[in-house]
Amino acid sequence: MKLNLHSPRAWLLVLGCAMVCSTSAGCQTTVGGQTLPSPNYLRDDLSYFPPGPEFKLSRQVQAMEEYKLRQQGVQTE
Repeated sequence: MKLNLHSPRAWLLVLGCAMVCSTSAGCQTTVGGQTLPSPNYLRDDLSYFPPGPEFKLSRQVQAMEEYKLRQQGVQTE
């Protein structure tokens, strides 16, 4: 198929490709498991996540201890 550069179809194709390229540039992306920042990373607001407990299963351990006490007949609140 030969594409005539003076036809409206050719210009629509070029315009469509330009729009796709311009909207895909400058976004945060993940490449090979590494998160790469957007060009606006210096103007982004900071997200703070406070540190959690050192032992991640503390609630599960507490529930298991309460279960063992209930099995032994000891009343808990």
